[in-house]
Amino acid sequence: MSSVRRLMTSMTNSLSLKHGLSLWCPQFAALNRIPRSSSIGFGNFPRSYVVASSAFANENREFVIVGGGNAAGYAARSFVEQGMADGKLCIVCKEAVAPYERPALTKAYLFPPDKKPARLPGFHTCVGSGGERQTADWYKENGIEMLYEDPVTGVDIEKQTLTTSSGKLLKYGSLIIATGCTAVRFPEKIGGNLSGVHYIRDVADADSLIQSLGRAQKVVVVGGGYIGMEVAAAAAGWKLDTTVIFPGSHLMPRLFTPSLAHRYEELYQQNGIKFMKGVAIENIEASSDGRVTAVKLQNGSRIEADTVIVGIGAKPAVSAFESVGLNNTVGGIQVDGHFRTNVPGVLAIGDVAAFPLKMYDRIARVEHVGHARQSGRHCVNALLSGKTDLYDYLPHFYSRVFEYEGSTRKVWWQFYGDNVGEPIEIGKFDPKIITFWIDSGKLKGVLLESGSPEEFELLPKLARSQPPVDKAKLQSASSVEEALQIAQSSLQV
Repeated sequence: MSSVRRLMTSMTNSLSLKHGLSLWCPQFAALNRIPRSSSIGFGNFPRSYVVASSAFANENREFVIVGGGNAAGYAARSFVEQGMADGKLCIVCKEAVAPYERPALTKAYLFPPDKKPARLPGFHTCVGSGGERQTADWYKENGIEMLYEDPVTGVDIEKQTLTTSSGKLLKYGSLIIATGCTAVRFPEKIGGNLSGVHYIRDVADADSLIQSLGRAQKVVVVGGGYIGMEVAAAAAGWKLDTTVIFPGSHLMPRLFTPSLAHRYEELYQQNGIKFMKGVAIENIEASSDGRVTAVKLQNGSRIEADTVIVGIGAKPAVSAFESVGLNNTVGGIQVDGHFRTNVPGVLAIGDVAAFPLKMYDRIARVEHVGHARQSGRHCVNALLSGKTDLYDYLPHFYSRVFEYEGSTRKVWWQFYGDNVGEPIEIGKFDPKIITFWIDSGKLKGVLLESGSPEEFELLPKLARSQPPVDKAKLQSASSVEEALQIAQSSLQV
């Protein structure tokens, strides 16, 4: 097996996937259960405060958040709400802009110029959840120090100091790690860094891709997960010759059933998008000036391309924080139900946190905007108020594609729960379709495409309650509406 196929296959089978920007979806059944005999309770410890000294007189911060993504933005909001931000909070990030809602980068941000694309400052946090738009001015007005384009390169947990790429030395009282993930890249030796090859993790990446799409003719998208599906749909809006390639047998194998994936594939094909399944890349070819010209596959075929987007997964950005304590099974930094690490005064939230998934009794690392938002707020509220409720996250994933002007079919699906057990599919996709996962007679997960607001609101209630259902009765439902009525009635038993 070649190194490229191993890379793509390992990401297909990885335990924590991005929705991506990415938005990815983990098959939670693959994650480790928490052994009853090895609880990860860390106990209570007092918050550590900074004691000023001449050496750090100008660099003391009571609270420091490392990272400038969704989780950081929502954590900052909680600090402000509790009156603990002004003059006390510092956010250190590698980007040049204030935190924003990252899911937009592979959705509306990639729309063609004539189809009303999203742009900053329109989607700074916390607009994604109906909150205030936190622009750079918002942070200034609330007394939050922002250190842009100066990522942390190291931490000394004994001295409670951080070192940044510019050489700054920052002393913290409490540290919240919210560094998110980095894209898995193809090796340079097979063309992974060629001009015209793109990875999407931040707004600068998306801006670079938009420039390429503006002059592109033939696009190849590598990966059949969240990133691949969303970027391919956006490319169709530019009316470009688009091919999606991936090693699996169907799209989104960790969430979609083969039947459901087939229906989405048909929709994409109706929009002019082609698929090559069960294939792996040999290398990316380039012209004499170093720009992409084609993608060569291991089966010997060759796909012409002037733009290549690689969406084969992500990995937690934890290299600077290995001393804090990593989880080698699901990746990321091990935390308890309040996002505390085993180092007093150090916490981790969002994509990098390996946390107890309470309702399923196992450790998980979730790369999704919903978890980023909730974990940021929960962590800060627990830190500042002594809140004792453990984080109780219900896995939730969604995607919205083909939403640009002129699209014949706008797609919006939502999933809640755990995709374990037997899937039961009801509906004809047009106008809507639903899939239930039934395990040991109980409803464990549910995915709905093109539901009404009321129907979508029912999904988390079903997934969290895990009611017993009559499988035969559910299978006999003639419509999505009838199936949901059957499921809803089981909540009242």
